[in-house]
Amino acid sequence: MRLGGVAETVDLTNCDREPIHIPGAIQPIGFLLALTADWIVARASANIANFLGRGARELIGQPLADLLPSPAVHDLRNRAAMLRGPDAVERLFDAELVPGGRRFDVAIHFSGGQVLIEAEPASGEHGDATGMVRSMITRLDQCEDLTAFFREGARQVRALTGFDRVMVYRFAADGSGEVVAEAAKPGIGRFLGLRYPASDIPAQARRLYTRNLVRVISDVNAAPVAIVPERDEAGQPLDLSLSVLRSVSPIHIEYLKNMGVGASMSISILVDGRLWGLFACHHYSAHVPTFERRSVSELFAQMFSMRLESRERKQTVEFERRARDISDQLLGAVASDETLLKDPDWLADILTNAIPADGVGVWIAGNYAFSGVTPPTEDFRRIIRALNTTAAGKVYATDHIAALVDGADRFAAEASGLLAIPISRSPRDYVVLFRSELVRSVRWAGDPHKPVEYGPNGPRLTPRQSFEEWKELVEGKSRPFSQSEMRVAETLRATLIEVVLRLADEASAERQQATARQEVLIAELNHRVRNILGVIRGLIRQSKPNDPAVKDYVKMVDGRIHALARAHNQITDDHWGPAPMQALIDAEAAAFVDERDRVLSEGEPVLLNPQAYSTMALVIHELVTNSTKYGSLSVPEGRVTISWDRAANGDLNIRWRERGGPPVVKPIRKGFGTTIIDRSVPYDLGGSARIDYAMDGVEATFRIPGRHVSEPRTFAGPAIRFPRPAPGHPQPPPGRILTEQRVLVVEDSLIIALDAEDIVCRLGAEAVATAATVDAALDHMDASVPTVAMLDINLGDTTSFAIADRLAELDVPFVFATGYGEQAQLPPLHRGRTVVQKPYTMENIARAMAGLLGTDA
Repeated sequence: MRLGGVAETVDLTNCDREPIHIPGAIQPIGFLLALTADWIVARASANIANFLGRGARELIGQPLADLLPSPAVHDLRNRAAMLRGPDAVERLFDAELVPGGRRFDVAIHFSGGQVLIEAEPASGEHGDATGMVRSMITRLDQCEDLTAFFREGARQVRALTGFDRVMVYRFAADGSGEVVAEAAKPGIGRFLGLRYPASDIPAQARRLYTRNLVRVISDVNAAPVAIVPERDEAGQPLDLSLSVLRSVSPIHIEYLKNMGVGASMSISILVDGRLWGLFACHHYSAHVPTFERRSVSELFAQMFSMRLESRERKQTVEFERRARDISDQLLGAVASDETLLKDPDWLADILTNAIPADGVGVWIAGNYAFSGVTPPTEDFRRIIRALNTTAAGKVYATDHIAALVDGADRFAAEASGLLAIPISRSPRDYVVLFRSELVRSVRWAGDPHKPVEYGPNGPRLTPRQSFEEWKELVEGKSRPFSQSEMRVAETLRATLIEVVLRLADEASAERQQATARQEVLIAELNHRVRNILGVIRGLIRQSKPNDPAVKDYVKMVDGRIHALARAHNQITDDHWGPAPMQALIDAEAAAFVDERDRVLSEGEPVLLNPQAYSTMALVIHELVTNSTKYGSLSVPEGRVTISWDRAANGDLNIRWRERGGPPVVKPIRKGFGTTIIDRSVPYDLGGSARIDYAMDGVEATFRIPGRHVSEPRTFAGPAIRFPRPAPGHPQPPPGRILTEQRVLVVEDSLIIALDAEDIVCRLGAEAVATAATVDAALDHMDASVPTVAMLDINLGDTTSFAIADRLAELDVPFVFATGYGEQAQLPPLHRGRTVVQKPYTMENIARAMAGLLGTDA
């Protein structure tokens, strides 16, 4: 490439500029329809006639209801109503899109205000997806170490998808990747241990991997199918970021061909919300797993990610717990013998037991001391001066001192990496841990430094053609310091300030903060529920097994996952303000107890601030867990009562009482859960906690200082009660506007009905009844007349207008609900009624009910 007469080297970083999310085409294994908000066809893939018998140009401008059978349109609208979040994708299996014709597996999502429907011929597979994943995860859990865990994960994905090769590909901190596990058919060579440069997966591809978790390429030789029209009236292409059929960049196609790959699939592994790596699947001819198997693979990858995160956290917590014990030993030893501070060898021995290092240098007020292998004295002075301008009072680490200090290659053999712990205010004093040079050979899949020249894709890129193993000798660097070691260094920093400089008050506060951060990390190990549970729940509910026992099991698993996800969402969502105590109890109890009357709560509504809410969530979780395993909730007749009241000084007193369970035996060993119950409230909130193992049931009391507690605000506002918040300004939750109301919800989709029921309950309804059909709703009204109702207009093959007529006769106020937008037509008698647009949200239901009941007048 030449710019202004100067040749520009073309390399793999040019990939970062390719708009791979808007290719304007899909792969030919299925078809695509893009619909307006009114469900009118705006775009279609050019191959749609092969599947539906009508050309793309012929379909554009037609309502979807005129193209597909009514049951199929109804099912698709219900799936669209279930979409939650910007990256949500719903699935519909074995849908009859052509009357009496072929069946299809369908994916549906939103893109740029349009509804995207993608379909491919149904596989006819209807296996026990939940049982399959459960069996796969069971085998994962039996692996003793991470190496075996990765290997088993690759083996399971290959058995499920049928690819010739499946690799577990882990990203390094510099963006490069390494194959850490592999399962492959015999005779095709091994990629295990090979490294790939960061430029092999461009930045925009990594972003897509965090949004669209499964990416399949069925045939590198297949011609892409254009989307008609390519651009809309505003000249914009269709965003296919979440598409399951998105066509492939020609650059990536050439890359795969250079590797000899005929088909591929990538499944994202997300840990702690970041792209940890991928399941990279290769086939040496055209190959595409069925849509159902790809969905099961995605579910397995989510479970794999959660298990991986748990294993890594366990390792981190054990390492940091041991380091914190060493820190306590250091403090205790110096308290009894201050002369130890003058012994650098003793100090180095203590510190290197916490953070492995080859030498330690101490710099205090211009004086220095060494132990072990360290740089020369003058070079140590230069390092301290550089740290004063670089570290800015924080723990600082590097595996390449030469990047910090000129001429460091002279002593690289003795010290190539350092971790600096500042232990005073300016001028800086430091304890510096040094690591010696680690000369190692890195195995790359091809030369990562080889320049790339012109090729068939023009001046943008020609991917390298050689993937033969290429070894690089890495010199002048040490083994890097890990994030866990950095956190340990923060803990040691607090201790060293206290014992070395005797800054008693200031040092004590800093150390307590560091210790508190570690305690939070430990608490999160077994109690942090990831947002990914919402994705898992959505995948589980897609399978429709025929065995009633399996159906019950799927329903139970879905309910419990939903309860856990709701508890986590409540905690994270309320970080911006106080949250209700009752919601905390409901969320934690629902995750373990099926009968609501087994966990009883008594007390006036109160709100806990974010810190207190998070702390009490952990405490209540432990109490419920222990009761379910050993206490009153472990037997059908057992009950738990949770009561609370405010003291005169504003403190909140909470009481936990179990009755009806087996005889209580006080535990001999004080485990982590008991520590959380005993210490969280006193340590984190400055309150008190007491637990009594009485024979007839465990009793516990907690006192939360009043500064962490507030009363619910009474709701009052202008006519428009629930305005949409301005960007960046979160909206306060609606008030309990349905207090003392008996609500009837008519909705033919169970999942949507459950969502609506949950929202209505949160708005304070006294009782909620749901009905899926006209007859069921009329029967319910004959037995008990509601005080307010919400009716889904379309109930499959009929409407809810007969119910509306009966409610009007009884003078019961009601609103309609629909996912059909402005296409919904009301009869003249009800034309002035309020219509709630799906999907249901707390805001739109509350606004409609407030207007209906006149509470906003």
